[in-house]
Formats: sequence, C-alpha cells, structure tokens
Amino acid sequence: MSEDDNSAFLNQVVFVTGVASGIGQAQAKAFLAAGAKVFGVDVQEDFSQNFADYGENFVGYIADVSKKEDCLNAVAACITCFNQIDILLNTAGKLDNYKPLLETDDNLWQDILATNLNSIYYITKSALPALIKAEGTVINMCSIASLVAGGGGISYTVSKHAIAGFTKQLALDYARKIHVVGIAPGAIKTPMNAADFAGDGKMAAWVAEETPVKRWAQPEEVADLTLFLASSKARYLQGNIVPIDGGWLLK
Repeated sequence: MSEDDNSAFLNQVVFVTGVASGIGQAQAKAFLAAGAKVFGVDVQEDFSQNFADYGENFVGYIADVSKKEDCLNAVAACITCFNQIDILLNTAGKLDNYKPLLETDDNLWQDILATNLNSIYYITKSALPALIKAEGTVINMCSIASLVAGGGGISYTVSKHAIAGFTKQLALDYARKIHVVGIAPGAIKTPMNAADFAGDGKMAAWVAEETPVKRWAQPEEVADLTLFLASSKARYLQGNIVPIDGGWLLK
C-alpha cells in the first residue's frame, strides 16, 4: 500500500486492543491516517489524548481485557458507537519476565493467560457476528514465541502458542466468511520491552546482535504490515502466521 493513500480504509471501523502505546498505538494511527475510524481499548487512563488530532474518528475506551465483562462491554460499546466492526486487531499483551516453570506462580500464570489469550477469545467471539456481516478481518498478535521457545517464559510462550492455534482454527472454521491472519513480531522496541533497555542496555544490545539484521524494529513497521494484511491484497492469506522478526526464525 502506498504511504500516500489516505483513504484505503475509508468508512471502515477498526477495533484495536492495547492502543495506549507500542504496536497497538502505531496500528491505530496507521489506520486513522488511511481513513478508518478506530475504537481503541486499553487499561491505561487518559490515552485518548494521544489521538486528539483525529477528532471523532477515534474513540477511546478504558477496559481491562483480562476480564470477560470488560471485553464484552467494549465490543458492545463499539457497536453502539459505530454500528459496525470491519477489522479486529487483538493486539494487547503482557510479558512474564521470562520466568521458567518453577518461578511461575499461579497468579502470574492466570494473569498472562487471561490478558493474552482469554481476551482474544471473548472479544473475537463477541465481535464475530459484526465481522461476518462485514466480511471483515481479524488480525491476532502472535509472536515468535508462538512458533519457537525462548521468546518469553513458560506462561508467555504457552499463551502465544495458543493464540496461533486459535488463529488457525478460527481461519479454518470461518474461511468463507471472514479473513483471519496472525502477526508474529520479534524484537520490537515498545514500552513492553523497556526492561531490556534498562541500565546499560546489555540485554537490548544482545537481542539486536542475535537478530540477523542486527537491530530492533519500530512499532510502525508492524503497523505497516498490519495495513497490508488488512487490505484486499492479502485476502488469500488465511490462517497464516506472518513473522516480522528481522530473520530471527531463520536460525
């Protein structure tokens, strides 16, 4: 898609979770720039000020996607506001500090699964009738941890593997009704990865060195991929998990 095309998604409604920062914010701004209306969901307060320049085309909604009721209420609010959902971006997620099993307590396990996986189940199921009506698109935020170990701890890796499975089965079950794909980022410089850059930044430097292209990516690079995957040009991709990882999975 051309960067000059500011109407590619005109009259379409995009529902985005994790919109306050990082990839979710970049996705929301990319779709707004392409003419869409965006309903953005995040647990953080006052994030709507980041979208003040977009006027009524952006609606922010504060919700904790780890909670079923918040997920259902958010979808209902979007339908009430815009009367449709054309594109669903399940982007919200949480890391587990790379904790192995013996360092993972029940609270962490449940929190990671609720935030990363359960939210996608509740939001997608609730939004599915509107998406079917629109012959719309679902893009789930997977991870390189959806495909290999080492991208997180046990909780994160399990949740992301499960999201990949959810994406594939949803794509198969509704292949003639909606378009479903996943994105598998590698090292993306977002607030979620701020700990890697703390102190002397040794962890961030190590990750960059281990990545074949020798750098971290910016959230906007994932947003650009999202625009393509949500476009008519990508409709024959169905159930694919698309890596954007600087070559990490080549190793």
